[in-house]
Amino acid sequence: MKITIIAGSNRKDATSTQLCRYIARLLEEKQCQVTLFDLYEKPLPFYNGDLDQTDANIVEMRQRLLEADGIVLATPEYHGSVSGVLKNALDFTGFDHFDGKVTLSVSSAGGAVGVSSLQHLQTMVRNLHGINCPEWISIGGAQRSFTPEGEPEDAKTRERVLKTVGYFAQMVSAFRK
Repeated sequence: MKITIIAGSNRKDATSTQLCRYIARLLEEKQCQVTLFDLYEKPLPFYNGDLDQTDANIVEMRQRLLEADGIVLATPEYHGSVSGVLKNALDFTGFDHFDGKVTLSVSSAGGAVGVSSLQHLQTMVRNLHGINCPEWISIGGAQRSFTPEGEPEDAKTRERVLKTVGYFAQMVSAFRK
């Protein structure tokens, strides 16, 4: 199975991106082929539907999403919603990128959890004709600490992520075209 993960932060060491790397490792252990598209490392220009969008990063992101059997969207929670860079990235996509594909929503919040950003992501996925994974992952507060090996320090967080990633992988396998 091919999984594309979009890390939706424009910060170098964002905890949402660290969580993406951990999720990627768990999926690779399940024999998935994973592509992590990090919007910090591969920034996109501002969306403008009137212009020819041939930027190399746009082309690569779109291609990775087209090839994916499943998608993970990760965001920091900013002011109760998704990051601007992730929303901008999604504006470059359409139905053909998400249609019928299971999508896992992931967030990292400065407070307890990022429920608002997850709900907003799920609304966007529905509007792109994707299939929302009914489970989601949100880390906040003390849960946002990672070991030098890239694992969440909190045992309950590791357990929750492992369970959710397993559920997501099963759904992708069942729904893939």
